[in-house]
Amino acid sequence: MTVIVYEHPLSPYAQKVKIALDEKNIPYATKMPVAIGSGQADTEFLKANPRGEVPALIDGDTQLFDSTIILEYIEDRWPAPPMLPDGAAARARARTIEEVMDSTFEPINWGLGEIRWFKRAEGERARAIEARAAAQARGIYAWLTRQLGDAEWFNGPRFGWADLSVIPYLNGARGLGVGPDPKSALGHWIDRVNARPSVAKAAQAAADSISGMENVNDAVKSGVFKREYRDHRLEWMIRSGGVDVVLEGLKHDNIRFSNELS
Repeated sequence: MTVIVYEHPLSPYAQKVKIALDEKNIPYATKMPVAIGSGQADTEFLKANPRGEVPALIDGDTQLFDSTIILEYIEDRWPAPPMLPDGAAARARARTIEEVMDSTFEPINWGLGEIRWFKRAEGERARAIEARAAAQARGIYAWLTRQLGDAEWFNGPRFGWADLSVIPYLNGARGLGVGPDPKSALGHWIDRVNARPSVAKAAQAAADSISGMENVNDAVKSGVFKREYRDHRLEWMIRSGGVDVVLEGLKHDNIRFSNELS
């Protein structure tokens, strides 16, 4: 039975899962939840992830959500080639890099998308939030550069978990105009990683999906499309000067939170 990945091509969380599967040569099919972002019900998808967030993975009778848990499952289910490095310390370091990107870098790209695509703020307010995002990204690039050091890969001697956890975010940042210096060590690492077929495939799918984003701000204004403000995203928007963005979204009912489990 073919593995199914519920995703949106722009989701860095979903990209991590797809890259891991492709690196292990595991066949899979992708599906996008019906009316993603609107809060409308997709019964099959919600069985796999009652929180209503991508990605979700279905492998026969196994249904999983949360990208990190899915990566752990993939590593256990199909151990070769390994995505985690050898040794407890190296594995902990790879997972730490993943956690930083998922919880600290993801909201930067997400927040810039709120401003650029969904027009949550404009004028001086938008410029102030964008400036904060760029400064935050530079800080994380400095941290990542120290993590990379002189190595070819974040994961150690071979491409793996830490690398696939970083590249979706940095490709996204490049597209938003806040990527690292192309001539820096981090810039050269991006070029190496993007040369891998698994990464190039996910990146191309993400790029192709952007072509349909021109009028998404109208869908937000009408309340048809609701972006999810959860945990680190909500914190980021407030701490970066967008508390009014949150309050306006609540007032106009065009933001949402994770589904409550029942």
